[in-house]
Amino acid sequence: MSNAPYKKGTAIGILIEKEDLKSQASVEYLVKTSKGEFKIELLDEFSSSSKKWHSIFNEFTDVPVRWISKDALAFGPFSTDMEPVRSSTDMDRFTLLFGAGGGDAANTHIIISKTKHASEYGAPEDGVFARLISGKHVLRDLVKGDRILSVEPVIEWEKAGEHISTTDLSIKLTAGSRIFTYVEIEIDPLSPEGAEFLFSVIKDGTFHIDFVSSSFISDHRFQSELVAYENFEPRSTGSVFVRTVGYGAGKLYISTDDRPSSIMHSVIGHVVKGIELARMVESGQKVMVESIPDPIMLLGKTNADAEDEMKSLDIEFIREGYTADDAFIVQQVPATTIGILQEKRVTVQGVDPEMLVTIELYDDLAPKTLAFFRHAVGLQYHPVGVLPIMMTYENTYIFKAEKPAESYKEIFPENTPKMTIAGEIGVTNQAAKRAGMIGVKTIDDDLFGPAGERFSNTNIIGKILEIEKLKHFKDGDIIYILESSKEE
Repeated sequence: MSNAPYKKGTAIGILIEKEDLKSQASVEYLVKTSKGEFKIELLDEFSSSSKKWHSIFNEFTDVPVRWISKDALAFGPFSTDMEPVRSSTDMDRFTLLFGAGGGDAANTHIIISKTKHASEYGAPEDGVFARLISGKHVLRDLVKGDRILSVEPVIEWEKAGEHISTTDLSIKLTAGSRIFTYVEIEIDPLSPEGAEFLFSVIKDGTFHIDFVSSSFISDHRFQSELVAYENFEPRSTGSVFVRTVGYGAGKLYISTDDRPSSIMHSVIGHVVKGIELARMVESGQKVMVESIPDPIMLLGKTNADAEDEMKSLDIEFIREGYTADDAFIVQQVPATTIGILQEKRVTVQGVDPEMLVTIELYDDLAPKTLAFFRHAVGLQYHPVGVLPIMMTYENTYIFKAEKPAESYKEIFPENTPKMTIAGEIGVTNQAAKRAGMIGVKTIDDDLFGPAGERFSNTNIIGKILEIEKLKHFKDGDIIYILESSKEE
């Protein structure tokens, strides 16, 4: 009835709140505006400005945006008894202070900085009293005519009430229960590569709860993947971060409590909705995840479809390579969503549909080998993979992926064949001298595997669905591969 976001099979959280929570003082506050929500954190709850905030936050209903500049934005006016100081005040990006227009406390505003700057705002002596910790995209969207609708304290989790997480949708609810069905993550623009890693992990729309601690939950599906370190900042509650070095590299985390910065963990973004669900879930469950912004991934789409998508986002679309409408896109520049949104343009490389081969992979039969294969050909992160042809002979095609993965993606024997079937894809395992070679035969063979090895040295990982397309390729060519979609 509520049309709430929900993905079948994911856990939902149910919170039965204690009474009179909204009147309690807190360090964190959720500010609801006509363009969305953002969260602030008081820097010193005992400062005069913080005490003033505690006493009047309930009155911030229907407070309009009064003015906007390149450096700051102001909500107001409203009356206070603060004592403004006529001097310049330093503000870091995304910090807040009270400012009295014309030095008149009856003309007080909430000033939110958009840049690091200094200005005379008629602030009290203690100056900045809070900072934004989530919802920074909302600040960019606010214009004159928008307004603060309400402000609510964010109560310490232990004091919030009784809670459960469950996949049982038949549970009966009691009056006053709050329901959490998904987690929304706002990407930090300082983490373009980390964002693409996150999009790859959650491409099925879920975050898997592989481990739960008192301060985080983690998804280990991409453990051992190497991720660039980009963003050093505190891992505050709601931070989404990835380990970039060591044994746990590739683990994706959501903080459920404040933690300090780490040279091993790069912050990718922040939870702006559903941190309560992240705090409720149990190991073995999974939760629905959405992101701000949505990923821009054009690989595997036709030029026509991709151009329509980019027009809807007001992004310039430039075609290169094979430029017809039916061309399949195999490369995009910039490669990252953040890069495309910042430049407001994207250049794509298209290929003739005959140069794109669809494959079906046997996840249930060869999961370990497919971890190697997807990484080596690029399918781990992109819908389209790249397979350079190393050599062809008779009815055999041998490939050597450009991206090495043998050193940390094990290829133990699994799903070894007793006969080679035309079109099936084989990977030589660690029992062979040439581990990691990839091969396909266009005819059945009862003597050797697809890569020319003995059957015991070969793992079968899938099959090419359009084997007749191989006739277009010769030594040194590149085959682009697209994994077939599987019906749920």
